[in-house]
Amino acid sequence: MEPGNFPLDEFPTWCTQNGVYLNNVQVALVDIDERGNGLITTDEIVSREDDLEPITLMRVPRELILSSKSIDEFALEHRYFRQLLALFDDGSTRMKMLLFLLYQLVLSSYDHYGGILSPSTHWTPPPPSPPGALPTDSPPWTPWTQYFSLLPSYVPAFSSFTKVAHSYLRGTSLESAVAAKMRALTREFEDIQKRLSSMPFWGPIVEDALEFQDWCHVDALFRSRSLELPNSGTSMVPCIDLVNHSSRANAFYEQTSEGDMVLYLFKGCVLPAGSEITINYGHEKSAAEMLYNYGFIDPDSPVRSMTILLRPQQDDPIGLIKFQLFSEAFNQYPKLKLYAEEGVVPHWTGPFLYFLCLNEEDGLQLIPQQWPDGSQQWEVFWQGVNITGQLDTLKDLIRDHESYQVFELRVCCAVLGFVQRELDNLLSTRNGYSPSSRTEGDFYNGASRLKSLEADILRKCVQAFNEQVRLNFSVRLDRCLATRGRF
Repeated sequence: MEPGNFPLDEFPTWCTQNGVYLNNVQVALVDIDERGNGLITTDEIVSREDDLEPITLMRVPRELILSSKSIDEFALEHRYFRQLLALFDDGSTRMKMLLFLLYQLVLSSYDHYGGILSPSTHWTPPPPSPPGALPTDSPPWTPWTQYFSLLPSYVPAFSSFTKVAHSYLRGTSLESAVAAKMRALTREFEDIQKRLSSMPFWGPIVEDALEFQDWCHVDALFRSRSLELPNSGTSMVPCIDLVNHSSRANAFYEQTSEGDMVLYLFKGCVLPAGSEITINYGHEKSAAEMLYNYGFIDPDSPVRSMTILLRPQQDDPIGLIKFQLFSEAFNQYPKLKLYAEEGVVPHWTGPFLYFLCLNEEDGLQLIPQQWPDGSQQWEVFWQGVNITGQLDTLKDLIRDHESYQVFELRVCCAVLGFVQRELDNLLSTRNGYSPSSRTEGDFYNGASRLKSLEADILRKCVQAFNEQVRLNFSVRLDRCLATRGRF
């Protein structure tokens, strides 16, 4: 489905009509690295370190912020969106956002409404609603309908590429995450097709215009442009989301107590006319997170971390139960996060490893509980105390145990094993495909950069963790020999 074209030169009018304040800045095409639209200064802006308040560059009223609450309010006045929301709302803000964006795509598309985008477009109210139905005399589009078509029709994220492009991620930490995400998107879209096909308004749209790539597109828009706000939760903010990323950003945003979003210039910045305004999309986001969410890796980012999804050995029944228990308790797969920043000793976090490496002879018990309906649920005990809800704090619970050093050695060996296997897998993967287009070439370069960064992280961690295992083993052996105790 092709969205309409909202001309960039009409954007100032849109801002004026919708209460968006711009201070010496404008949205324009940014040619650097072909990043599309961005925010640039129209005149020189000088900010001094001793200014009492940072300079305001942009203010977006709370009425324009897209949140779970605002979507619910929108549904009350728009019958066809209300139908969509009633069928697929799973309670998550993500699904509400995707459905809203999908509806805006339909409203703005030439495939359906003929591209109703201009602020001056005349609207004719529909016939009166049937008795008992909620009124539908509001215009079918909103400021977001017009704004939606200002957003890029192509998002450089994995869901915008072919399966061949996905193969570039083989061996990286994103390989399984991307595969799982694409399966989930496929299931969601097939469900949409099935449920809407027989509905008068939605049926023809699903049959004639809506494609799987449209669903991938709105998911990519949400993933790359949503923010976590203190007063609104997960939200999307028009205009703010046009500001590009830099690890050396010159601006930042905050939500006011009134709910407005304000973009501020950092104190001490002097920007000539034509300078780009940038923000930092995430000071602690890894290269994989940046590529997954935004489709690029910042070469200047100092962050050197990666996350490994841990998987059980199929021949270890107790291990399988532990993985299941931990996954259900925290609604996610067990993970091992590695850190290898410059000037810092490589280290890791992963509370599941302590659970994995403890056994019954240590004092850990897994006891099945039978429920009246016949189902079975496992509970975890340590030294006779039920710790089923505390599996992520197990390291603290065992710290005073006389065999704590032994436990630490086991965990270090397990971590080293996972990291070494990940490195071996990454170094052994090769793909025989060549990019078939410029966009695939960009993704190939990003995936290659990710492989290089993760291989470097894994090598540093293997070296550091080998040394830790050696030291832990030496300490434990020395104590054993000194006391003639049991290792």
